[in-house]
Amino acid sequence: MNRRSALRTLTGMSAGCLLPALFADHLRGSPVQNPENRAGNPPKDPEEFTLRSEARLVLLDVSVQDHEGGFVRDLSKENFKVSEDGRPQAITIFDHDDLPVTVGLIVDESRSMTPKRNDVLEAAATFIQESNPLDELFVVNFNDRVTLGLPPEKRFSGDIDELRAALYRGIPQGKTALYDGVVAGLKQLELGQREKKALVVISDGGDNASVHTRRAIIDMVEKTPATIYAIGLYDMDDPDRNPGVLRDLAKISGGEAFFPATPPETAPACKRIAEEIRTRYTVGYRPDKGGRLLRRVSVQVTSASNARLTVRARDRYWYENGPAQN
Repeated sequence: MNRRSALRTLTGMSAGCLLPALFADHLRGSPVQNPENRAGNPPKDPEEFTLRSEARLVLLDVSVQDHEGGFVRDLSKENFKVSEDGRPQAITIFDHDDLPVTVGLIVDESRSMTPKRNDVLEAAATFIQESNPLDELFVVNFNDRVTLGLPPEKRFSGDIDELRAALYRGIPQGKTALYDGVVAGLKQLELGQREKKALVVISDGGDNASVHTRRAIIDMVEKTPATIYAIGLYDMDDPDRNPGVLRDLAKISGGEAFFPATPPETAPACKRIAEEIRTRYTVGYRPDKGGRLLRRVSVQVTSASNARLTVRARDRYWYENGPAQN
């Protein structure tokens, strides 16, 4: 199986596979159903899919920047080195195409967002415009409740006007259930059919209304293949502000956290995130069997000129044992 076939096979395995993005060479079980199937039937419960694996692959989403912050686009497999728990790993998949992404915009609609709302929503619309036209996008609005922006019959859209309407469907009111919004976004990503997955979280505060805890969402991020980007618009007198959680979500998943000084600076941050998603490398390796469940990953990149490079990739994941072999 070539690398393109492997990546495409992975697309349908997000609900029921070993995470993050662990691919199995030998599979037996019921096929994964496309949630947007032409017959209009609802997708099968993800739990109905059974995965039995003999070989696995970890896929990493890697961003590389030069010393000026520009994205480096011309590297080859030989420029990358990957280690897991300190042990070098042989890279078996390498790709740098602008592949379509399943991506969710998680937008804070709490009452405190009212003065910043127009800048934030226009920035989110900028992200949509700069994305790959084949991306699957969705919107999650949250205050003290979490709602999906698209109509109930649509899980994803690539239509700019439809997505703009989804952004503006929220009403700024209530408290901030940031953690619940992130959980809803991660669950929605699992239904996507694209090979790469990402969340863009935009919030002006901490969390004062969620059912889920910070520890719970950190656990989820460690077990998901998604890359998370965060934009924090914090008021210094906000007692609930917590920029640390946004930094943690981005760092664990290999994304980046931005903290604009003013709301109008949100648009350049969204534009940069869209560009980064389209220029990231896909690097894959086969992990060792057994050993620790929570595994630490390190990616190093060098260039022919020995220029200083900044690398961002997932720094940990959970290796979960699959069902017993039959």
